[in-house]
Amino acid sequence: MTEIATYSTLFITLLMIIGLGFFIRASTKDRIETLTLVRPVEPLALLQELTTYFEERAYTVTAVEPEPQRIILRGRVRPSLFLAGFLTLLAAVGMLCFALVLANLWPAYAPGFLGLLGLAPAAGWFYWRGADRDEEIKLEVRPTPDPDPLTDASPAAPRATVTVTAHRDELIALAPGVGH
Repeated sequence: MTEIATYSTLFITLLMIIGLGFFIRASTKDRIETLTLVRPVEPLALLQELTTYFEERAYTVTAVEPEPQRIILRGRVRPSLFLAGFLTLLAAVGMLCFALVLANLWPAYAPGFLGLLGLAPAAGWFYWRGADRDEEIKLEVRPTPDPDPLTDASPAAPRATVTVTAHRDELIALAPGVGH
């Protein structure tokens, strides 16, 4: 292999290692988002339905604030054994690629470069340590403005506007079936 090809392979492998590091770091990042639900039900009924839904998902009510009509729930997020293993496998493949490129450049140090594989379990450990945390969910009812009686001749049906602030995965699981 020519020297130019070898060094360009090293450069591309270094970029891959940097991307792998960002991927592993992102595995523990909080992804808090806000979802606003407007449903044709009584506001407190929707708030109770959401509270029951999250309690069934192992969250507990930690605070109830009557003035802003807010409920705060807390639950423990457990790390995924599959994801920890997957990140360890990805790190092992990445370190093996890096070690092989380095061994190709400097063959005398090849056995030492293969020792980089020993760093792979650190990826799973980093994920496991960072993903085991408490999550907080905030449910807040806001008043929905009444429709204008001049433009809407139908009787005013109750409408609820609830803002849910939670982890993105919880909101994805919640969205299809609430309030119907």
